[in-house]
Amino acid sequence: MNSDSTVSPAREIFPGEVFVNTADFDSGIRRLLPKYDEMLDVLVGCIASSNQRILELGCGTGELSLKVLECYPYAEIVAVDYSPRMLDFARAKIGAAGYESRWTGIELDFGEWANNPNFSGWGDKFNACISSLAIHHLEDEMKLKLFQRIRESLNAGGCFWNADPVLSESTAMKDIYQAAREDWALSQGETLAQVRASVGTSVSYGYSNPDRLATLSAQLEMLQNAGFETVAVPWKYYGMAVFGGFVN
Repeated sequence: MNSDSTVSPAREIFPGEVFVNTADFDSGIRRLLPKYDEMLDVLVGCIASSNQRILELGCGTGELSLKVLECYPYAEIVAVDYSPRMLDFARAKIGAAGYESRWTGIELDFGEWANNPNFSGWGDKFNACISSLAIHHLEDEMKLKLFQRIRESLNAGGCFWNADPVLSESTAMKDIYQAAREDWALSQGETLAQVRASVGTSVSYGYSNPDRLATLSAQLEMLQNAGFETVAVPWKYYGMAVFGGFVN
């Protein structure tokens, strides 16, 4: 796929790109997901004690990067995404804000990084790893492998935080989560169907697929199995959550 802001007439997009037109992403995601900014702000607050050298997996249009760089003047971010158009959009946004010296964007599928223990292209270990709306595109086996790789990449005292949709625990909860999203869209002055009219057709690419959600409890167990000594859920709103943990 090229880095143009508009994809092919077939509307096929990489998992995680969500919208056909890149220019729709920042406004569209706020209409599609309840409390998007609140969710990212909570994640940013969770790295307060370990914000010096940060790895971001699936940076998208750079919204989370921008919030981190604005909040922490000494933070440096290595941001990874497999979508050229997302990286181009993020790079322009970070540059316009004057933070280009503290942000490095790399075109790479983070599943490749998880599968390659000899990968050393990013230098020393990180104080924190962050991600938003990306890891839920991995199969569960790859989620666990990625969490293990993240654990290995962190310095002592480091942390990992992920903001992502989670699988509903039952059919009843699925209906409740869906109703919350419908209500959110209506509060923005439109229906969820109207918001989704600009959403593309996600196709598998690399290690990522259309939604492969896992329950929050299953992912917390994965984090523990990956070696995170402390796991926590600092924020949850219906089917969205910020979760992660610390290493000793």
